[in-house]
Amino acid sequence: MRSNGFVSRVVFATNLLVVIATLFAYVSPYFSPNTFWPLAFFGLATPYLLLLNVIFALFWLFRAKSLFVVSLIIVALGYQTIPKYIQLHFGKKELSQASFKVMSFNVRVFDLYMWTKEKTTRNQILDFLKAEDPDVLCLQEFYQKDNQHKHYEFKTLDTLVKILSAKNYHAHYTTTLRETDHWGLITFSKFPIVNKGVVPFENQGDNAAIFTDLEVNGKTLRVYNNHLASIKLAKRDYKTMKTINEQDYSNIFNKSIGLLEKVKHGFEKRSLQADLIQESIEKSPFPVIVCGDFNDSPTSYSYRTIKGDLTDTYVESGSGFGRTYIGEFPSFRIDYIFADTTFISSSYKTNAVELSDHHPISVQLDWK
Repeated sequence: MRSNGFVSRVVFATNLLVVIATLFAYVSPYFSPNTFWPLAFFGLATPYLLLLNVIFALFWLFRAKSLFVVSLIIVALGYQTIPKYIQLHFGKKELSQASFKVMSFNVRVFDLYMWTKEKTTRNQILDFLKAEDPDVLCLQEFYQKDNQHKHYEFKTLDTLVKILSAKNYHAHYTTTLRETDHWGLITFSKFPIVNKGVVPFENQGDNAAIFTDLEVNGKTLRVYNNHLASIKLAKRDYKTMKTINEQDYSNIFNKSIGLLEKVKHGFEKRSLQADLIQESIEKSPFPVIVCGDFNDSPTSYSYRTIKGDLTDTYVESGSGFGRTYIGEFPSFRIDYIFADTTFISSSYKTNAVELSDHHPISVQLDWK
């Protein structure tokens, strides 16, 4: 009997800590990591904390203890959070012939550095984009080589203009080497482009946000294409993450501290970028569509700030877990398509292809 009492006290104490951590996770999107960064880590752990609360509720319910109500209430308080991680939509909404398809895809420079160890990955990406043929296409980590290398050709811009219906484009390069090799963002459109712009980031680095004004069926809309700061993981960080995933915690303390420091720096940098993007969205004279790789979870300051009053099209018309990142680091939905409330979405899709470290996402949009 004493043993049962001790177990109950230990479980209760652990349950209480999880409850407090979950409450921190719920409020984390409302505080900039530059103001109080520890909260951002709780936000990152939100889906795991919710799952733990469910387990605790079942534990107390099985033991016929009223304490199950505590965790149940905590889960209920997260009713607005849960749909950001899992959705169930059946059937498709009927849209008009004026509807158009929007796709966002971090192509990881078309596997320039052979991460997939497959020589055909670049062509597979191009074939995929040709088959999907979106009306508006936002690519992050885009790479273009203006001339031909003796071993390979990466004239991706020329090829995409040739194979896509969306032949109009707005390219913004964050890095150019040898005046011929370009890295950055690009937005393709089937519709006429009437204006282009850049959201200025301080210490831009590899990140950027651009906007492109399109004339769509007599109406003007603004498309944002964003690539927010990544964690900049090195090979040793991925090895550390793999070790943790394999539940081998020996001799990794110092490595883990270095990894957490990088995650913290990423939170802080993205929050500043998110503020600038949100300011630009607020000033837009047109309805907006926001695409891109945010490198942040749905329970983050960046997500909440950029989304604002926009509609998360995954929440409105997606299905399943919506995971977009592929890798050792905890896999979350970090790629998004938001739309102004003047649009209605249908057929949101997280494409199952694994040609990059991100899944491409797409949605059908129509004017309400």
